[in-house]
Amino acid sequence: MKITVHGHHMDVGEAFESYISEKMQTTIEKYFPNAVNCVVTMEKDTRSLFKSHISISIGRDMNIEATAKEHEVYTAFDEASDKIAKQLRRYKSRLKDHHEQREAAEAIREYTLGYTIADDQLDQVTDAELDEQADAVVVAEMTTNIQTMTVSEATMRLNLSGGNALMFRNASHGEINMVYVRKDGNVGWVDPQESVKENKVA
Repeated sequence: MKITVHGHHMDVGEAFESYISEKMQTTIEKYFPNAVNCVVTMEKDTRSLFKSHISISIGRDMNIEATAKEHEVYTAFDEASDKIAKQLRRYKSRLKDHHEQREAAEAIREYTLGYTIADDQLDQVTDAELDEQADAVVVAEMTTNIQTMTVSEATMRLNLSGGNALMFRNASHGEINMVYVRKDGNVGWVDPQESVKENKVA
């Protein structure tokens, strides 16, 4: 596994870089010895705080990230490292559970709030929300592989990656779905296939 340490607006130093590399090596190998790489970025911001960001690639299209800010540089890294360790442990535990028991309806309800697109929901969108969406600017684009997985797997990956949304191919029917973080902090699930079914029934 490759471990890379970067310093942004600061000099990491050999001693601290060695400390970071050894701790990340031990932490990652404890849970995923076949992880691909790990990137640790230490940054000094303008408010006399040190920011530590850790990104780990476990496998194809599977990243786990954590960030922490503290007044002491070692404390910032240690806090981010502890967050990463908890996420790795949780992810390994969920993989084990999923291997022992495949997706069930109860698991979907536990991890997600079902969401489908229906015409009657358009009336509930306010003018302010529509204006906000119209003024939105696309600031980044990226190409990624769309993997086939269950809804619970997609939600787990979304939570671990720290992202806002994840597109995937639903293993139950093969259509493109998306899970995303709602404004209330819960996870929403967009399933156009289910919307088509509801419209046909109506």
